[in-house]
Amino acid sequence: MTHSIQADQGWRVWWQLTRPHTLTASFAPVFLGTMIALDQSSSIDWLLFLAMLVASLLIQAATNMFNEYYDFARGLDNEKSVGIGGAIVRNGVKPKTVLTLALMLYVIAGIIGIWICSQTSWWLLLVGGIAMSIGYLYTGGPYPIAYTPFGELFSGVVMGYLIVIIAFFIQTGEVTTTASLLAVPSTLLVAAIMLTNNIRDMVGDAASGRKTLAILVGRPTAVNILLAFFALSYLWVLVLVVMGAVTPWTLLVFLSAPKAVKVVKTFKRYTEPLEVMPAMKATGITNTLFAFLLGIGLLVHHLFTL
Repeated sequence: MTHSIQADQGWRVWWQLTRPHTLTASFAPVFLGTMIALDQSSSIDWLLFLAMLVASLLIQAATNMFNEYYDFARGLDNEKSVGIGGAIVRNGVKPKTVLTLALMLYVIAGIIGIWICSQTSWWLLLVGGIAMSIGYLYTGGPYPIAYTPFGELFSGVVMGYLIVIIAFFIQTGEVTTTASLLAVPSTLLVAAIMLTNNIRDMVGDAASGRKTLAILVGRPTAVNILLAFFALSYLWVLVLVVMGAVTPWTLLVFLSAPKAVKVVKTFKRYTEPLEVMPAMKATGITNTLFAFLLGIGLLVHHLFTL
């Protein structure tokens, strides 16, 4: 088995372990926060942007590995499990190796974070530390957040809202009302990514004793909540434009709406995990497109006002 990993699959095992389709949940908020900062200031420190981006991606990848390790340790993952990296149950990678790699990524992200703090504010050390702790406690520790109805809340606030605000803060040295308001859709869409995961895994999660939001409210209501997350994200930007809080160029986000509609239709039509996998990936793509288009709208407005 080990020889097969090295000779036949190589890096693909480790790449899948990061669950690459989820990494956009880190890239999108960093990009958005930076574009908000550019729109409200005259320049951007691109080295700080890259450092923040790399640290966020490393934390997300490590969180996915913690998930892989602890779900295996608790007997939740097997060779037929859908949506996992599969390095442990399919490819024979030792669980300790996965855990060690996750911790190494955390250390590297922490070092990058310390450098960012040295260039901006040491208060970020506390904020970043809390965010990394939640990333670990999402599936690690005696009371994993992922096993409760609060998974969407914590992931949305930390990965959606907080990353946008930190990316904005390291460029501007402040947190503005506009930045906070523009971070709300990101919060909702990251929560949507987690919700699609929990809707897909409802049967297995219920059997293992999890009490996720999807299990608590039932599948039809969970899909409607997913619809509400999407709808509110677009409505939020529309309201901000109507109120004159942001540029009409931000309405570019509506170009991503068809993808969101397709996600909801898929979840309403299909129930099997393999059947809804494309919709899960599409949710991540929707999050990325939304943040990218919102950021581009702000960039265009900035360029026109130079």
